[in-house]
Amino acid sequence: MSEVRLIPFVMEEVLQSAKEEIPYGVEMINAPAFWKEGEKGGTVVVAVLDTGCDINHPELKDRIAGGRNFVDSNPDDYTDAHYHGTHVAGTIAATLNEAGVAGVAPEVKLLICRVLGKDGSGSYQGIIDAIDYAVKWRGENDERVRVISMSLGGPEDVPELHESIQRAVLEDVLVVCAAGNEGDNKENTDEFAYPGAYKEVVEVGAVDEKMKLAPFSNTNDEIDLVAPGVNVISTYPGNKYAKLSGTSMATPHVSGAAALLIAREEKLFERKLTEAEVYAQLVKNTLSIGLTKKAEGNGLLVLNAQEKAVCDQETFRVMRTPVETAASIESDS
Repeated sequence: MSEVRLIPFVMEEVLQSAKEEIPYGVEMINAPAFWKEGEKGGTVVVAVLDTGCDINHPELKDRIAGGRNFVDSNPDDYTDAHYHGTHVAGTIAATLNEAGVAGVAPEVKLLICRVLGKDGSGSYQGIIDAIDYAVKWRGENDERVRVISMSLGGPEDVPELHESIQRAVLEDVLVVCAAGNEGDNKENTDEFAYPGAYKEVVEVGAVDEKMKLAPFSNTNDEIDLVAPGVNVISTYPGNKYAKLSGTSMATPHVSGAAALLIAREEKLFERKLTEAEVYAQLVKNTLSIGLTKKAEGNGLLVLNAQEKAVCDQETFRVMRTPVETAASIESDS
């Protein structure tokens, strides 16, 4: 098996501080509506398979449930050898503390699996081992991983990797993967990256702040949904912040949202949801933004989607009414 790498992404800017705590992507997917309900994902563990994490970052230090290194000989060192993993972790789980940035699920716990080194590459075997580790992991109170988030990939379909994902899904773990950034800005052409293209995973494409498909976002018939992935601000090692672009940045929005949905719906159902039921909840919380199915799948991730759509339509109607009234008066005179 060859090496797997970070899906190519763009570093837009490194910042010493963040101007607004709630990034536009977190707002776009309507995560704050869940926070107002009192749900911030505190009962859920998400495993992040990436370059590690800055476990001392003030936004993340209280979110770490544990971790493991699958890159070299020191299994207990899962600190970030790069910065990509810290950024992904922040979008999922950065603490809501009136400073810095907030993640989609600001009380969720993270299991950090360092599978990529400082050059952004790692072995397929390391990723397979990390998936199996995440599935078998148990916390101090017998918590288990409910979501695996992977913003990585390559062009090679590796059967052993596919099998490890299938094992995870059979254990009711939702696996969320980036679609890839080899897109040609055409909605109906196919570009595939693995593991994102496997049927068993939730494959995530990227849109920008205006809900337009990111020109780099892969399109294919396995896309499940899209999320914000352009100029996404999140945590960066050394108590800093950064803006990055890529389907790597869209993926953790979905992973965090899945955690919120699991936490809320399991309280309502008073039982554990299956992986298929969690996936169904994700699909339920999408809205079409007018792209082809190969580009948007089921649509843009928007929590409380139908309620949000009704509110937005009502706002649009109220905004239109004075203009229509004025036009009517003018035509009557």
